[in-house]
Amino acid sequence: MITIFGLKNCDTCKKAVKALQANTVAHEFVDIRTEADLADRVPVWLEAVGSKALINTRSTTWRGLDEAQRGRAETDPAALLVENPTLIKRPVIEAGEAVTVGWSDVIEQGLTSR
Repeated sequence: MITIFGLKNCDTCKKAVKALQANTVAHEFVDIRTEADLADRVPVWLEAVGSKALINTRSTTWRGLDEAQRGRAETDPAALLVENPTLIKRPVIEAGEAVTVGWSDVIEQGLTSR
């Protein structure tokens, strides 16, 4: 089973869900603001992809952080992401043991050719 973690109103997440549906790939969508256990998932994602891949430094949320909060991206990224779920690059996709971040043709091909 593939689990897509994202935001319901995120265009990239919608695109990922639509592509999986079009290819009849079984999946579950989990909203990171309301449904995800981020305290449990974020450390797993950080271990798999690292903070540089997981933290969206181009987001409005990131731009709204002060320097001390941004510094936590290096010292305590898990707590920063749990407190600010919209800092997580989307979608985060768990497919078995594999974790990917974002949506691209390569990721789509890997998931739809299973």
